Amino acid sequence: MVQSPVKSPDTTWHRSTVTRALREQLNGHRGAVIWFTGLSGAGKSTVAHALEERLHHRGCHTFVFDGDNVRHGLCGDLGFSPQDRAENIRRIGEMVHLFVDAGVVALTAFISPFRADRERVRQRVGEQEFIEVYCRCAIEVCERRDTKGLYRRARAGEIKDFTGISSPYEPPENPDLVLDTGSEPLEACVDKVMVLLQQRGVIRAGGGGEP
Repeated sequence: MVQSPVKSPDTTWHRSTVTRALREQLNGHRGAVIWFTGLSGAGKSTVAHALEERLHHRGCHTFVFDGDNVRHGLCGDLGFSPQDRAENIRRIGEMVHLFVDAGVVALTAFISPFRADRERVRQRVGEQEFIEVYCRCAIEVCERRDTKGLYRRARAGEIKDFTGISSPYEPPENPDLVLDTGSEPLEACVDKVMVLLQQRGVIRAGGGGEP
C-alpha cells in the first residue's frame, strides 16, 4: 500500500492488537471498497444505496460515502477545481482505507472524474480490496434525469467546472465491472455487483461473507 506523506515527523503509527483479520472474522465478511464512478445522474448513489440494503439484509457491515453528503462536512471547504477534486478524493480514500481496516464494506458514490485520483485510492487501499464499478450512462440520459437542473445551469454557464460539460470525465480503462445504468434495471445492476463480491471473496454465496 502507498502511504501518504506525513508532515508531522514526530508521530508514530500505533498498531492495534485487534487486527483487521479479527474484525473481519467477527463481522463475517471481508472489508472492501466498492467505488462507483460515472457522470452526475448516472445512478451511482441509487445503485450504491440499493446494494447497501441488499448487503445489510444479509448481515453485512456497510457504509455509503455519498458525494453530496461528504461536502456537507468532511469536504465542505472544497470547491470543484481539479485541485479541489483531487483533494476531495484523497480525503475519501483515507476514510475508506480506515473502514476497510475495520472490516466494513465501504461503498462510494463519487463522480471522481480523473483516473489518476481513482488509481491513488486503489494503491492506498490495496488492489484486492478496491473494486471499481463504472456506471456507464449517456450524458443525454443523465440530463433527462437531472431533477436539480445542474446540467441546464452548467450549459448556461452558471456552474463552472461541471463534469461532462465544462470539465472532463475520464472513464475507467479497466474497471472491475461496467454497469449500463442508462438501460439496465436497478435490481439487475445490484445482482451483478453481488456476483462480483462473491467472486472476489468479500461475501460468500447465500450468506454473509468469509474473511
